[in-house]
Amino acid sequence: MPECRVPPARPAWLPELLAPAGDWDCVRAAVENGADAIYFGLELFNARMRARNFTVEELPALMEWLHLRGVRGYVTFNTLVFEPELPQAEALLRAMMVAGVDAVVVQDVGVARLVRMLSPDFPMHASTQMTITSAAGVDLARELGCQLVVLARECSIPEIRRIQETQARHPAGRPLPLEVFVHGALCVAYSGQCLTSESLGQRSANRGECAQACRLPYGLVADDRPVPLGDRQYLLSPQDLMGLELLPELIRAGVASLKIEGRLKSPEYVANVTRAYRQALDRLAAMARTPEELPPVWNVDPETRYGLEMAFSRGLYTGWLRGIDNQALVHGRFGKKRGVYLGEVVRVENGSVILAAVGPVRPGDGVVFDAGHPEVEEEGGRVHAVEPVGRDGSDVARLRLRFGHGTIRWARVRPGQKVWKTSDPALERSWRRSFEGDQPRYCRPVIMRVRGQAGAPMELCVTDEQGRSVTVRSALRLEPARDRPLTPEVLQEQLGRLGGTPFYLAGLECALEGSVLLPFRELNRLRREAVAQLERLRKEPPRWTVRAEPVTGPRTRDEVSADGPAPAPGVPAGPALTVLVRSMEQLDAALNWGAETIYCDFENPKQYPAAVERVRRINAGRSRPATIWVAGPRICKPGEEWILRQLAASRADGFLVRNADQLYHFHGQRCVGDATLNVANHLAAAFFLERFGVERVTASYDLDADQLEALVRALPPGRVEVTLHQHMPMFHMEHCVFCAFLSQGHDYRDCGRPCEKHRVQLRDRVGALHPVKADAGCRNTVFNARAQTGAEYAGRLIRAGVRHFRIEFVEEPGDEVVRTLSRYAALLRGEIDGETLWRELRLVHQLGVTRGTLRRG
Repeated sequence: MPECRVPPARPAWLPELLAPAGDWDCVRAAVENGADAIYFGLELFNARMRARNFTVEELPALMEWLHLRGVRGYVTFNTLVFEPELPQAEALLRAMMVAGVDAVVVQDVGVARLVRMLSPDFPMHASTQMTITSAAGVDLARELGCQLVVLARECSIPEIRRIQETQARHPAGRPLPLEVFVHGALCVAYSGQCLTSESLGQRSANRGECAQACRLPYGLVADDRPVPLGDRQYLLSPQDLMGLELLPELIRAGVASLKIEGRLKSPEYVANVTRAYRQALDRLAAMARTPEELPPVWNVDPETRYGLEMAFSRGLYTGWLRGIDNQALVHGRFGKKRGVYLGEVVRVENGSVILAAVGPVRPGDGVVFDAGHPEVEEEGGRVHAVEPVGRDGSDVARLRLRFGHGTIRWARVRPGQKVWKTSDPALERSWRRSFEGDQPRYCRPVIMRVRGQAGAPMELCVTDEQGRSVTVRSALRLEPARDRPLTPEVLQEQLGRLGGTPFYLAGLECALEGSVLLPFRELNRLRREAVAQLERLRKEPPRWTVRAEPVTGPRTRDEVSADGPAPAPGVPAGPALTVLVRSMEQLDAALNWGAETIYCDFENPKQYPAAVERVRRINAGRSRPATIWVAGPRICKPGEEWILRQLAASRADGFLVRNADQLYHFHGQRCVGDATLNVANHLAAAFFLERFGVERVTASYDLDADQLEALVRALPPGRVEVTLHQHMPMFHMEHCVFCAFLSQGHDYRDCGRPCEKHRVQLRDRVGALHPVKADAGCRNTVFNARAQTGAEYAGRLIRAGVRHFRIEFVEEPGDEVVRTLSRYAALLRGEIDGETLWRELRLVHQLGVTRGTLRRG
């Protein structure tokens, strides 16, 4: 029988350790290695649809088993939900509540509202897909009824502290607990704001189908010239996150939950990473009474680092937790798992290699030869033999590695190539042993209390670590003992026999009166009965309040008018164009063409007053004046309130709002919600329309034509704006390509501002050049090289109730702006059809125009 690992007592300030689980093996790996909670997805509506996931039918048994083992289970419901799917979402949420799920993790604002319509007390966590980076984002989650917020991975520890400080002053009182990713893969783009898979492959990351385009090679083009970067091709592929050394700082920052990424990873990965963080947390808890007494950092021993690198590693780094370092985050040399670095090839001879070894290697290990081109097939295999051949002048050991006959194509192996260990079979077996079999390995403490006196039954009370108690009484009465009475030592021995159960005896209180005796067989029966009752009690699901009657379903236009948001004021009788421009040249072109609603989305908000003044001057000579709306960055972090003040100082007619900070700051003024709010259903739309008074919301770019029409029909006419023409903003990221690859600087303080001097594009594998733009917060957006149009669906959307169609520009010159607007105006007047417009623009635009993501409908 495997030994039961006993966790130490934990102080209240120690964060929860939250592990991923893509299947049952991963569940066991997490639980047996010390996770406090796991998160997992079901067959629908989760952001890792490629994982095996769990069925609704499995959910009750899974939650029973987790609760028996003292582990919480959170279901990831962290995708957008389209209007026709709301009844299905409701049914799934009801199943979670009945099964006793401990919390649901949500992205969609509409789903958050649906949860609260169904239950006032079912716990809900705001997913990192909500892109929460500030105290205002936390406030928004609180308004929606969330009990915990998973912060964006891009938040640094100082920023987390500032969010906590602002929360402490909130009139609601107790701050919302914060959860932080602490280990695993890093998305280069902000979660919830990445449209790359949608744009390039119509596989939405907001629907759990990320295509990992960030892990592909790209070329860098500056001012129309390729930038030589040597072997750095993976410009958007961050190293993996390892926050182990920063645990003391995260604890002092008041983080409530530490999250390990990896629902697509193996159970061995889950076991190893969970155990590494469990051991570190328990050791920290043992060395300090308060967080302030913890050491500045946690020293990661070489054995632990080796294990973490072998489990999965593209290189391990602290990510954004210590702040921004664009040079360190992305090394650019590969975008896939490597493992442990072993050294360089010195020479190739007689079907073997001589290695200048800096890492450990044994027969049976798997290695790969890194020729600097990870995008092509690489040489590698299992090591057959390891032979020492001396040392070089720098005292580095030289080893001869031999491989099986025919394993390696030696003509492709060259001196100077790097060698990586990708597999350590002995280590992998030890990870699997940590969770194999049915016997519990990681046990929870129980306290036993024994009382009784001669002539009466013995009473045994067992209490678990969560305060649940059961009491059982012996069938036989206690008798006076002539010899071998029930001493505390005897009771400890007999009652502590908890092998095969998920418990260990942490304490025994003996309140027997006098010297008494009970047969051991009865004592053992009593122990087994108490444990069985306690196990049944632990398996009982929490009882959440659930509304009986359905809350979703088809809605008629009359029902929409009766219980939905009020019709928008001043809605045009017919369809109208809105225009988003990103330069003064484009602004002038739109004004000269006659645009009446113009959104300015400039990289530098200091230009907004001049833009507003220009519109006011043109309006003086127009019978129908144009309105100018200004847009801020998609992300707002602590310390960036100055950007909001600059937007307000522009004296624009209104604001294109993109995040919680802007929603709160400009509440009461004219606002339009942008696509960054991820509105995919009427519940989400109604929240922004009613709570913040925005005039209309821009539909999420994840919707196809059918889904978009369903959303529009569920709201009053004129309340949904549709972007009909745009270069899809694919990656929106904290990582700055300008700083990382056009300077030696680390962030905006020492990069020299190459973003102000160069026009930059990324060249993909098919030769397309995707523009890169920096915003006021030094964040980058990579736009699709090709514009996409939904022109063929305009008539259908007009009939559904759309009154505002947006045309967005990125780098187009003024004459192209005028030409494009003229053709879309002709489309809305019915003078040309959508296919004609698409074909015309395809000829005019340098790189052509795709039919875009609406075509899926």
